[in-house]
Amino acid sequence: MSNQEPLRFPADFLWGVASSAYQIEGAWNQDGRGESIWDRFAHTPGRVHRGDTGDRACDHYHRYEEDLDSIAKLGVGSYRFSIAWPRLFPSGSGPINPAGVEFYRRLIGGMRERGIVPMATLYHWDLPQALQDQGGWANRATAFRFAEFAAAAFELYGADVPFWCTLNEPAIVAWLGHVLGLKAPGTRRFWQILSVTHHLLLGHGLAVQLFRSIAPQTAPDLPRAAIGVVLNPQPVSPHTPRLPDIWAANTWAGLWNRLYLEPIFRGRYPADTLALLRGLGARLATKPYDMALIRQPLDFLGLNIYTRVVMGVSARGGMRAVLPPGPKTAMGWEIHPQCITDTLKLASEYTDIPLYIAENGAAFADTLDEAGQIHDTARVAYLRDHIADAQRATQQGINLKGYFLWSLLDNFEWEDGYDKRFGIIHVDFATLERTWKQSAHWYQGVVARNAVEG
Repeated sequence: MSNQEPLRFPADFLWGVASSAYQIEGAWNQDGRGESIWDRFAHTPGRVHRGDTGDRACDHYHRYEEDLDSIAKLGVGSYRFSIAWPRLFPSGSGPINPAGVEFYRRLIGGMRERGIVPMATLYHWDLPQALQDQGGWANRATAFRFAEFAAAAFELYGADVPFWCTLNEPAIVAWLGHVLGLKAPGTRRFWQILSVTHHLLLGHGLAVQLFRSIAPQTAPDLPRAAIGVVLNPQPVSPHTPRLPDIWAANTWAGLWNRLYLEPIFRGRYPADTLALLRGLGARLATKPYDMALIRQPLDFLGLNIYTRVVMGVSARGGMRAVLPPGPKTAMGWEIHPQCITDTLKLASEYTDIPLYIAENGAAFADTLDEAGQIHDTARVAYLRDHIADAQRATQQGINLKGYFLWSLLDNFEWEDGYDKRFGIIHVDFATLERTWKQSAHWYQGVVARNAVEG
């Protein structure tokens, strides 16, 4: 324990935990839910580690009361969850599924009963497979289907959900889902990178526009309804001061950061990045009003922050990520706590609206000891150092309003299946028993004190 004074957060700082529907809900084909691209991807041999799927996951669909009790026990003010598009609209559009509507009504109602403020994410990667069969995000029509889904969610749950996030990490969807093929839908079509990106952002803008027109009024005991987006920009550093490495870092920052930040906050794509991608064969067709739609004013920006990127040049002259020496998480990511402040400063160059750390956490190889306890000291150290950096950011005048820990539960970690554990609550995937890790008890204390040890 440090002998320094605790690092205290502002009195109105919002603490939370986060999850996403496909990673925890299970019940993939129950009560009228439609197939998602992740169902199809996970059921395709060779796509996911050990052939794992999200068919059952944490069975949160049936055990949500137990999980909400854990959130309440943690003492956090908010829970960031996602609404599964195919659970509301099994085919992506058309008739709504009453059982899906009722599930999220019960889930949100359970939060409200426990004094937990809901933060809903509309798109956390689970596109209905029926829309993928029509081209998915490469098809402009998908942006309009997303807007219809968003409007239905606003109307159904707007009185009880004060915080809405349109998209989660569109860069991951575009690059890892459609170029590298590592995530659903698993295509490898480089020429689609700009069209997929554009249609994701267009869907975001249309949803924001509808949010303003519907103007949901939250209950008197909740904050005023607000809408934002969750991005995952990363601080990028050159491996050396040499010009080729500086070029690689600047180029990657354009592809990963500015390609999403600039349209949303400046109403344009970065010219150099656009020229580079078009020169490599990427296609983009826009309409005159698109950029104005994408640049809808937002109420907040969510940021998923885990690490930084160091870029250099390979022997063949191409860009390559360089992994610095030092401690890593189980994902192989560098542990670099300053990534928090650096990312917040990066975002602050584009906007002065409130910022929320929508995800931060780490995967480690957790094991239960003979007493059935998990002493995840590495995760506690990671969280302590990163949360401390977040507090220092608030002291520097950065408009940071909240922190959401990823994740509440060990869950289906996308293409890594159940091999990587991010949760502060351990899940035995054979029995589905939940066990609080040391990190959960530690985070409970941070929230209670509104402070972290220095």
